[in-house]
Amino acid sequence: MSGNTFGTLFAVTNFGESHGPAIGCVIDGCPPGMTLSAEDIQPDLDRRRPGTSRHVTQRQEEDKVEILSGVYEGKTTGTPIGLLIRNTDQRSKDYSEIAQAFRPGHADYTYLQKYGLRDPRGGGRASARLTAPMVAAGAVAKKWLAAKYGTVFRGCMQQIGDLPIAFESWDHVHHNPFFAPVADVANLEAYMDILRKAGDSCGARIRVTATNMPVGLGEPLFDKLDADIAFAMMGINAVKGVEIGAGFGSVTQRGTTHGDSLTPQGFRTNNAGGVLGGISTGQDLEVSIAIKPTSSIISPRETINLQGEATEVITKGRHDPCVGIRATPIAEAMLALVVMEHALRHRAQNGDVVSPVAQIPAARR
Repeated sequence: MSGNTFGTLFAVTNFGESHGPAIGCVIDGCPPGMTLSAEDIQPDLDRRRPGTSRHVTQRQEEDKVEILSGVYEGKTTGTPIGLLIRNTDQRSKDYSEIAQAFRPGHADYTYLQKYGLRDPRGGGRASARLTAPMVAAGAVAKKWLAAKYGTVFRGCMQQIGDLPIAFESWDHVHHNPFFAPVADVANLEAYMDILRKAGDSCGARIRVTATNMPVGLGEPLFDKLDADIAFAMMGINAVKGVEIGAGFGSVTQRGTTHGDSLTPQGFRTNNAGGVLGGISTGQDLEVSIAIKPTSSIISPRETINLQGEATEVITKGRHDPCVGIRATPIAEAMLALVVMEHALRHRAQNGDVVSPVAQIPAARR
């Protein structure tokens, strides 16, 4: 294992580098017979792609996906699905000056120590650009889960830097560059403009949910659904924390509050985030992730060079002042891939199980 494949029954192998000719993935294990075209995948890639507003990197990549295999006459065949996204707007010269120094907050030092060499162009394999193939794979999983269970994945920004964002409506998320669930984002735009002029960056908090979840997905102990969700979210570039349900808020709750009471009409609350004992309850999956500030900034930073000598580094190029702005579709995709994996596991092991109790409504909303 070399850390490039996610999942077992729905296995996604990611390949490519930020400044190579192309990036992509191979999906092995997609059930046959599902209608699939590039048009099913492209909308999520368009949501993630760079250059969509002044608040993100101005690298201009269309991120057009090509289906190379695994689909015949518009339907999946059950064989590996090859997805390719060509890189068209690389500017490798932007990274020539930092090839001899380690950028603080980046994987430069660890990659060199592990492999004995590194690709400094845009971060190589460590680049957030490698999330695009996962978004493409997630779109395939989303389509199958929607058809099978009616499961819907949504995400939004909860906080950017030190600005919390109140939830107004999911309807607003698709109408602003921040994926913010509010109608007015003028304060967020002003905040980012100030940050950019200062040559600095900030972090973000992203919420992602899955509604219409089937009951019973997940395994005991080490393959718990919530454990795999945390594993997947921590695999996203720049993620430094994961909460499920009440998360760290559970610390200050009492047992009389935290436990989600069951009634004939449904669960009263969802502090568990849709998972009990590592198995889905049928309630919404509720996940929140913390994303660190962008490490690539134009402000001088203290570091060392390859000879171990003290120096300063300025990261030139086109970078997101907040990588969290484009993280929402990535988090949605990774959550979908986890649910897809567990759905296929459940179907294989428990497809004939008849529950001794009726499923209660998902939740009171």
